Amino acid sequence: MEQASELGNDGVPAAEEAAGYSRREQIAWYFYDWGSSAFSTTVVTVFLGPYLTSITQAAADANGYVYPLGIPVLAGAFFPYMIALSVLLQVFFLPVLGALADYSHRKKQFFAIAAYLGAFTTMGMYFLQGDNYLLGGALLVFANLSFGAAIVFYNAYLPDIAGPDDRDRVSSQGWALGYLGGGLLLALNLVFVQFLAEPLGVSTGHAVRISLASAGVWWAVFALIPLAELKRRAPLKQLPPGERYATIGFKQLRHTLSEVRNFPHTLLFLLAYLLYNDGIQTVIALSATFGSEELGLGTTSLVQLILMVQFIAFFGALLFQQVASRTGAKRAIVISLFIWLGVTVYTYAFLQTELQFFILGGFIAIVMGGSQALSRSLFSLMIPRGQEAEYFSLYEVSERGTSWLGPMIFGFTLQMTGSYRYAILSIALFFAAGLVLLMRVNVRRAIEESGNEAPSML
Repeated sequence: MEQASELGNDGVPAAEEAAGYSRREQIAWYFYDWGSSAFSTTVVTVFLGPYLTSITQAAADANGYVYPLGIPVLAGAFFPYMIALSVLLQVFFLPVLGALADYSHRKKQFFAIAAYLGAFTTMGMYFLQGDNYLLGGALLVFANLSFGAAIVFYNAYLPDIAGPDDRDRVSSQGWALGYLGGGLLLALNLVFVQFLAEPLGVSTGHAVRISLASAGVWWAVFALIPLAELKRRAPLKQLPPGERYATIGFKQLRHTLSEVRNFPHTLLFLLAYLLYNDGIQTVIALSATFGSEELGLGTTSLVQLILMVQFIAFFGALLFQQVASRTGAKRAIVISLFIWLGVTVYTYAFLQTELQFFILGGFIAIVMGGSQALSRSLFSLMIPRGQEAEYFSLYEVSERGTSWLGPMIFGFTLQMTGSYRYAILSIALFFAAGLVLLMRVNVRRAIEESGNEAPSML
């Protein structure tokens, strides 16, 4: 994407400024990612899984089972089941919420409600202790559902705050700040739990509860910035006569699922994204397991790796935005997918030492943010104006609806071969298939079919 040579007074390219885009509004938008990413890193990735599992084990019977709603559940499986339940609820609710936001002038209010329901629920995790695993499961489901809903409204603001020639930059900078903000709070919490809690007379369990609650506070505080600065915009679609907000979301969901077939290259991109993003999410989710089981790495090394990836990903997202500015977003994503393929093949054939694992983690961090941020900005160009929340809800739901496929293939390959190396190699199929489909996407045609203006560099 070629950058405009003249900048307005607030740092936005002159053409973007003339179209009414504000750098101040863009920066405010970034801070939501900075704040909400603490939920992904501190809560979901590091602290809640082990802590909620210990709470569940304390409530288990002699055989290691608990019985929510009378259903026998192995204590160690309760946390992943709650994650799965929250994803299932997102698949049902997010498209409806997205359509509802597109038809009303309340997108900002919906954004605020979802964000603060998630943040306050996360703060409530401070009270999770003893054997009250049901409270922990309910808080996790509600917080993750709210997190997903808020992301739909957040992403839907991207076309409102940045024009076609500036969208890759804005999306990448927001993603980069998310890695930095989430990584910073995680680092502070790890220092507190591992080094400061005991000298301060705080038990490990209490320190974990404080860390969980801190993610909610961090999320809530930094959400104030976008909610203060993002402008309220009138909807481009009006509620049809005789319809009600309570039912239009379900009808619009059906319409969206049928309408997307009229945008074949948008649909092709969405299918490609689902495949390669499932590969990305599988590598992220299971790389620590690979390091532990195949290389024998300890918890300290794995925590160090998580922190390293967070901070390198900040620079990686910005680096790939620069690549996109010279090659176009699609080509930059293609480059990142070739690197992802290389990562999986190298892991299968050559990875042996902890040092090599950390170097490989650096490569993953570099491409991780870029491939996801540029996918978001590219998709935003391919969807009809006035239906941003609706289509981004489909984007989020499609991602979550297939997020089980990569781990299932990984697990099936591991079970059949007994080798983590073959299991990680199986994920290369997702990158290869996504790459093949992406190369067939005609980006310019997809943008024109949706009625949008194409950026100068494709």
